[in-house]
Amino acid sequence: MLLGGQDTSLLSDRQLAGLRGKRIGFVFQFHHLLPEFTALENAAIPMMVAGQPLDQSLKEAARLLEMVELSPRAGHKPAELSGGEQQRAAIARALANSPGILLADEPTGNLDNKLGQAVIDLLWRLSRETGLSMVIVTHNREVAARAGRMLELREGRLWPA
Repeated sequence: MLLGGQDTSLLSDRQLAGLRGKRIGFVFQFHHLLPEFTALENAAIPMMVAGQPLDQSLKEAARLLEMVELSPRAGHKPAELSGGEQQRAAIARALANSPGILLADEPTGNLDNKLGQAVIDLLWRLSRETGLSMVIVTHNREVAARAGRMLELREGRLWPA
C-alpha cells in the first residue's frame, strides 16, 4: 500500500508506528479517552508523544477543540462529558499532528440518532474545510450514502456498493 507516496510494505514496525502517529487519525466507536485527563489534555497527548513541547501541544489542542465546538468543555474529564462531547474530543485527538487521512470505525455506533448525525455532520464539515480524507466503517446506510464512494465488505472482500 502506498501512503503519501511511501510504500508501507517496505517500512519497519517502528517506521509504521511513526507513520500511523503522524499521517493517520483514528476514531473508534468508543472514544477511548484517558479518564484521568481533561478533553484538552486528551487532545494534546498525541502531539506530546510526537515530541512537541507541552505549551505548543496544549495551544494546538485548544484550536482543535474549537474546531469540533468543544472549547467550553476543554477542562472537563471524559466522565463529565456527554457521549457526543466525548466523541468530539476523540475527533479532536484524532486530528492532532495534522493527519492526511482519518479512519473512523463506527464513529456513531454508541450515540443516539441526533448525536450521531451531529458527529457525522462535523466529520463532513472538517473534511470539506481541511481537505482531510476519511474512511468510515459503518452499518448505518444513511451515513454511508453521504460518502463520495461506498464499498461493501462481503465474504472477506471489498466490493462496490
